This record gives sequence, C-alpha cells and structure tokens, in this order.
Amino acid sequence: MGEKGSAAAGKLWQGALMLGMAAAVSKLIGTLQKIPLQNIAGDAVFGIYNAVYPFYVLLLFLATAGFPVAVSKFVAERTAVGDEAGARTILRISAALLAALGIVFFAALYLGAEHVASWIGQRQTARAIQSASFALLLAPVMAALRGYFQGKQNMLPTAVSQLAEQTVRVATMVALLIHFTNIGASADWIAAGATFGSAAGAAGGLAVMIWYRIRDARGGISIAGANAAAEAARKEPLWTTVRRLVRYAIPVCLGAIAVPVIGIVDTFTVPRLLQHSGMAGLQALAEYGVYNRGLPLVQLVGMVVSSLSVTFVPAMAQAAQRGVQAAYTAQIHRTLRWFGLTGCAASIGLALLSEPINVMLYTNDAGTDAMTIVSFTAAASALTIVSSALLQAIGRAKTPVVHLLLATAVKIGLNVWLVPLWGINGAALAGVVAYVFAALLNTGALLRAAGIRPDFAADLGKPALALAVMAVAVWAAKLGTASLLAAIGVAGTRTAAAAVALTGVAVGVAAVGFVVIATRMMTERELLAVPLLRKLVPRAKRSVDFR
Repeated sequence: MGEKGSAAAGKLWQGALMLGMAAAVSKLIGTLQKIPLQNIAGDAVFGIYNAVYPFYVLLLFLATAGFPVAVSKFVAERTAVGDEAGARTILRISAALLAALGIVFFAALYLGAEHVASWIGQRQTARAIQSASFALLLAPVMAALRGYFQGKQNMLPTAVSQLAEQTVRVATMVALLIHFTNIGASADWIAAGATFGSAAGAAGGLAVMIWYRIRDARGGISIAGANAAAEAARKEPLWTTVRRLVRYAIPVCLGAIAVPVIGIVDTFTVPRLLQHSGMAGLQALAEYGVYNRGLPLVQLVGMVVSSLSVTFVPAMAQAAQRGVQAAYTAQIHRTLRWFGLTGCAASIGLALLSEPINVMLYTNDAGTDAMTIVSFTAAASALTIVSSALLQAIGRAKTPVVHLLLATAVKIGLNVWLVPLWGINGAALAGVVAYVFAALLNTGALLRAAGIRPDFAADLGKPALALAVMAVAVWAAKLGTASLLAAIGVAGTRTAAAAVALTGVAVGVAAVGFVVIATRMMTERELLAVPLLRKLVPRAKRSVDFR
C-alpha cells in the first residue's frame, strides 16, 4: 500500500475512531438523560417524550440527513484536485439550502402541532411538539458545517460539536425537568421542557461549528492557490453545482429517513393500538414509555455505527475519483465484517443483561421481555446503517431507500397484527423482523455491487466463535455476580443490578477481544491502521503470530 496509503488509512481510522468515541459519549449522555426523565417524571411523561421525539427526528432528517453526506462527498472530490474555493462554494450552497428547509419545517411543526398530536392520537403531545420544533432553526446549518469538515477528513469539529450539543441538551432538559416538577406542572408541560433541550443543544453544537469555521477561514490558502482554485471552481456554473448537490442529497436523505420512519411507525400505531385494546390514553402512553426503555441502548449502537460509517464516504469518494477500486472494495468487505460483529455482540450482550440493565436505569423490571426482544435490533440496524452508507459511497444511493421503505411497510403490517396480540412485545418483535429484512437486502445488494464473495471462515466462522464465547462468558459473569451479591445480602437492589450489568458488559468486551486476537481475526496491517493500537502491536506479536 505504501507510505502514502498507510498514512491515508491511518487518518481514516483516526477520524473514524474520534467520531465513534464522540458518538458513544454523546449517546451515552443522551441515554443517561432519559433516566432522570423517567425516574422523576414517570412513565407517562416518558411516553409523551418518546412519542414526540421520533417525529421531530424524522423532520430533522428530512431537513438535513442527505446533505452532510453529500457535502462531505463533493468537498472531498474538490479537495482531492486542490479546489479549495470549490469546496467552500459547496458549503455556502448547502448552508443556504438547509437554513431555508429548517425555517419551513419549523413553521410547519410549530403551527401544525395540534394536528400532529391528533394524528398521534394523544393531544397531550402538542406542547412538546412545539417545543422541539425550535431546534429545526439551528440544526440544519450545523449539519452543513459538519459535512464540510468531514469532507476534508477533519473529524475533530464534528466530534466536539456532538459532545457540546448533547451536553447542553441534557443540562437544559434536566434543569427544566426539575423546575416544572417542583412547581407541579402537568405531564404535557414537563415533556415540553424535556424536548426544548433539543433546541438548546442545537444552539451549542452550532456555536462550536461556527467557531471552527472561523478558524478555518483565517487559515486561508495562498493567493496563487486561491486564484487557481477559483479558476477551477468557475468551470462549473452555480446552478449546476446546486442541481448535483440536491440530486445526490435527496436519495441519501430518503435512505436516512427510512430508519427513523421505522421508529415513527411506532409513534403513530402503538399508542392507538394499545388504546383499541382497552387502555386509557395516559395508560397507553405509560405502556409506550415502558416499551421505549430498551431503545436508547440500541440507538447507542446505531449512533456509533452511523458516526463511524460517514467517515468512509469521503475516503471512498476520493479513491473512486483516483480510480483506486481495489482500495474501497477491500474496505467494504472489512467494514461489513467488523460492524456485523459489533452489532451482533451488542445484541447478545443487551439481551442477556436486559433485566439488570432495566432495573439499573429505570428502577424496576417492567418491560424486560420487550427490552430483550428490542436488543436484537442492534445487530440488524448496525448492518442496515453501515451498508446504506457504503452503498451511497459507491454510487448506489437509491438502493437502500427502496429496501428501508419496504422494511417500513413490513413494520406497519406486523405492528397491526402483533400489537393487539402481544402488546409492546409484539411491537418489539415487529421491529426486529423489519430491520433484519432491510439488513439482508442491503448487504446482498452491496456484495453484488462490489463484486465481493464472502469468505465464510473469516466472515462467519470466526465471528460466530467470538459471539459464542462472549455469550457464555457474560452468562457466567451474570450468574456469578448475582450469586456473590446474594451471599453478602445486597441482592435485589438497584446497586446490585448495576454491578451485575456493568460486570457483564466488561466481561463481554474482554471475551470478544480475546477471541479476535487469539483467532487472528484482525491482521497486523489492520491493527497498524488504528492509531491507538500501533504501540500495542509489537507487544501483541510476542504472543500472537499475526499474518
């Protein structure tokens, strides 16, 4: 691969690692915010919040989702040929388009909140819908700036922005939650305070991106370089650039929104179906809140995978621009293998530890069966997200759109059938089937498009061994820790549940890591491409003969 290729691979993995860590911390903060929300305000407010939030996310994705990927792709292409002025033109165009879309969606959501609440079938959600809408004025421009820096393969601004956004969002939500609870506000006002955190978080994240953009502009480029780049940029008319950007962004956007669309199906069907089964309005919302307990943990996996996957789009775009097909074909194969293993490990671990996790986070074990079933969406959603990003990177942006919309139809049909029979457990099972369906379609299309023939020993055999060892280790750790805590008389407490859950997670990660190293699932070259592991490779080679 050469020094240049190794440096590029190192930069790619470093950026992926940075975004992955930022996404994990950000989502962890976002997950933790739901603990005080449910613990202090109860399952009814938790249900209102979870009924509104997917709808807000859908509109946010409609206004922004395709553009960061499109911007990163076009900026990467311009940067590859030294056209810095063209890259900045892409940023200006996308920022203007996204700002306009944000204003339109804000107005629609704020003014139409009562109508949306009636569609959901719960009028108590109207205030929370209006409160969440303010974020749509800020988040779209932030998304354009993130795409610009990702296209330049500078992941630090996005990582810092993610952390700032989540920190401000959660701090605002908790402060308003405590305030409204102390004054005895109604459930709809408390939920509105919680959703307003999204607007405050968007303001914090945008402020960080603007600061980085000002620093980037001050850095500038040389006069000669600027003149040459400007001359290159003038070769393509403005409206041609706009059309190309929008044409690429729309299918990517449709592919991205299909994921929250699967979630929003629950918003518009589960509370209604529960009411039709005989539950009162607030009781149905409370049950819906219980159903949503497991989703933040699954979304944590999806967020990390999504953040990691976008780092490969600009790199693959540059490889395609330079005609290096072998580079991105190998990257696709490797990426599918590792994200598949990560998603499956997360699903098995969450399923085995669902009861202690439920008690640790939400004080009781209500909805543990639903949480166990929901856990298995982590693997399928991880593969769906990464395969969608990879299909987009190789120019097949419309393919995941079709697959995910078909999966949405599957989810709707199964909800209508299974929720009246099994309640929230039926909704959880419907989600698993829908995501598995999408993952299989996407992965098959990607392998065919890239001309990849699976290596069953490397792609299935060794990962299956790692997962089996992990499952046994987690189960043994769970039983052993629980028995130890029972022997010293602290079993049955929330602290005990936390000890069991966290011990199981630590043992599971260690078990997977051990099998990966012992079976040489990761080559020396792959290890050297990950900056944090470079110093560990010489030590590992003393005990393991990498190939």
